[in-house]
Amino acid sequence: MKVTAPISRIDEIPALAAAGADELYCGVVPKEWIARFNTGAVNRRYFGNLGDLEELRRAVELAHQSAARLFMVLNAQSYGGGYQDALVELAGRFKDFGGDAVIVADIALIAELRERLPDLAIHVSSVAACRNSAGIGLYRELGVKRVILPRDVTLDEVGAMAKAADGVEIEVFVLNDGCVFEEGSCHSIHLPAKQGGPICVDNRAFVYRDGRGGQISARTARKLRDNDADYQRWLWYRFGCGFSTTAEGHPFGPCGLCAISRLEAMGVASIKIAGREGASERKLKSVEMVRAVVDRVHGGSSHQEAAAFVVGIRNTEEHCRAGFMCYYPEVRWK
Repeated sequence: MKVTAPISRIDEIPALAAAGADELYCGVVPKEWIARFNTGAVNRRYFGNLGDLEELRRAVELAHQSAARLFMVLNAQSYGGGYQDALVELAGRFKDFGGDAVIVADIALIAELRERLPDLAIHVSSVAACRNSAGIGLYRELGVKRVILPRDVTLDEVGAMAKAADGVEIEVFVLNDGCVFEEGSCHSIHLPAKQGGPICVDNRAFVYRDGRGGQISARTARKLRDNDADYQRWLWYRFGCGFSTTAEGHPFGPCGLCAISRLEAMGVASIKIAGREGASERKLKSVEMVRAVVDRVHGGSSHQEAAAFVVGIRNTEEHCRAGFMCYYPEVRWK
């Protein structure tokens, strides 16, 4: 099982690889792209990209020197007309640099890349929202190497898809950056902060009225307020417990560390740390956490022993007991 981590700067590569990342992934917005299309929309994380092709070339070189593989992200849900040729050209440059795979969501782009760059490995992005074995079979027919599953899948679903993969590698999320909605269906309504910010953060106040024109009862009003409070609590966990960390810098938020032993037993090829836009220290601490748990599982620790170790890293039992941070609550520590 590989540990896959994000980068947005080439100087992050040696440290993340040394901390235990086997694979790295990045985006890039070349100056040529902006000049041609007047947009930075090469992928879904505008502020988490390398700046030019020379940085991309150097990133591949550094990753391989650090005994890690490097993947490039081209993961918009779909691309408009005129983008395909430029995307294939960018993927070709990455391949020429020695890049290991591209991460793609748009099925039309997958087909185009398979036809024009048949030797370049393709990983299906979580944004494609592949949720069942039939989807795995479709992507296998298209010749992809790996499918990254969406965030909100159960362990039983992971196991079923891994069993049916038949040569296609399976990657799943294990740490950071939970999405409130299904990312593959998200319209990315990210408004300026003064207008409420991203719609998923839900910085809005609600006024409830009886649809028949009367006043809602005090009992109903209390239930609605309680529901809103519960939802805001869930959002707080979903967004990294207020984007906070422990005193040592270990991040809170969406986490599947307790499930690592189960995931490995299922044959999952890679566990993914999210967060290309995150700070370098956050990425480093995330890799250290994941690698420490993987090493314990490989060393023979039981599920319960590994889970207890995870809770001890953060030393906040209440967050783990709540279950709201869990990618895989079926096996959360209790």
